[in-house]
Amino acid sequence: MSGYLAIVGLGPGDERYVTREAEDALASADALFGYGAYLDRVPPRPGQARHASDNREEGARADAALRHAAAGGRAAIVSGGDPGVFAMAASVCEAIEHGPEAFRALDIAIVPGITAMLAVAARAGAPLGHDFCALSLSDNLKPWELIERRLDAAADAGFVIALYNPASAARPSGIRDAFALLRGLKPATTPVVIARAIGRPDEHIAIETLASAHPDRTDMSTLIIVGSNATRIIPRNNAVPFVYTPRRAG
Repeated sequence: MSGYLAIVGLGPGDERYVTREAEDALASADALFGYGAYLDRVPPRPGQARHASDNREEGARADAALRHAAAGGRAAIVSGGDPGVFAMAASVCEAIEHGPEAFRALDIAIVPGITAMLAVAARAGAPLGHDFCALSLSDNLKPWELIERRLDAAADAGFVIALYNPASAARPSGIRDAFALLRGLKPATTPVVIARAIGRPDEHIAIETLASAHPDRTDMSTLIIVGSNATRIIPRNNAVPFVYTPRRAG
């Protein structure tokens, strides 16, 4: 019997962000695999096994799900946001590349979700209205020196920059170093959006400038958007200001 594996994006938080395709993939699986906090967002179903693992066990998680599918099962790996953006789809592809030939014969679907930078941008206005890039500040899988070079290049090129994984208990200083670097490369008035737990009950969004933003208020549930020199803040009466980047380059 041929097995099946879906890598499913759950979006940023609330169940209303889960697509119909994702719901169908989750419902058809006989076993779910994922980081425990993400699995907790999926309602239990009778007869469906659940295999939770730690956040840093992506490789083992991908291998376990692939082996379940290779044995004829219908597996689904859950991923926050979009599985292709700093998430599980790359880990599964890596496991297929280095794994047994049986993995390459599987029926595999990557089910997209709303990634955090898009959800945050929609809340804030249109900060990604012109050219932008996304960087992860996690140095678990790459050296910090490479992160610094990429931040420098992105700032020099005039991109709006979405920063994923800004800080964790194990690496609290990275975001401080990133802000220190950016403050030497961009105007102090550059708009900054700091959004935590977007799409969840404890959601919080702050509109700051590069000079006033406090990087110590960030964690792994935070997404930061640093504007370009063209990004603007529009005050609104009795509402959070809009942040937008004009589509026309000046």
